[in-house]
Amino acid sequence: MGERRSTVERLAPTGVRRMELEEALELRTNWRHACHALLYAPDPGLLFRRIPLRYAVLMQMRFDGRLGFPGGFVNFPDSSLEDGLNRELSEELGQAVAAFRVERADYRSSYASAESSGPRVVAHFYAKRLTLEQLTAVERGAPLAQDHGLEVLGLVRVPLYTLQDGVSGLPAFLENTFIGTAREQLLEALQELGLLESGSVIRP
Repeated sequence: MGERRSTVERLAPTGVRRMELEEALELRTNWRHACHALLYAPDPGLLFRRIPLRYAVLMQMRFDGRLGFPGGFVNFPDSSLEDGLNRELSEELGQAVAAFRVERADYRSSYASAESSGPRVVAHFYAKRLTLEQLTAVERGAPLAQDHGLEVLGLVRVPLYTLQDGVSGLPAFLENTFIGTAREQLLEALQELGLLESGSVIRP
């Protein structure tokens, strides 16, 4: 497949197409824009004193029991995507997010969904690298956030390892139910940002 295209991509679910940001920003009338962010940090820790954790990657358990990323609908074009996203992060994750800001440089992808029976939504995805101290502060402060226990039930770390049985760890985690394109966004980010060990294989 080679280069990225603004048509349906190999990982996108049926009815969803990936597009370049410039094209996505033209979708205004009758379209809603949502922004979500993957927060991650290098983690030198070891599981059971022998399995490298490599990175801490955050996702959240949503009110509907599905996994997703922090964020939500934004008031585009009345404000920038990033302003809206940072407001959403503050509501969902609490005061610790004041220590950093997700910027346009952290942008990764956009997916549009326009099924005839559903809403017309374009979802923008970002990935922000933090220090482990910043990420840990987010985890500790999240239960005090405005939306905790309502829209957000809690944060989880993605296991980036696979245990000897070949199933436990990341493969088992990917069997959970994800909202929208969150699973595809996670897989792309892990691969493109080099968050997995060299040679690790992820089945789409």
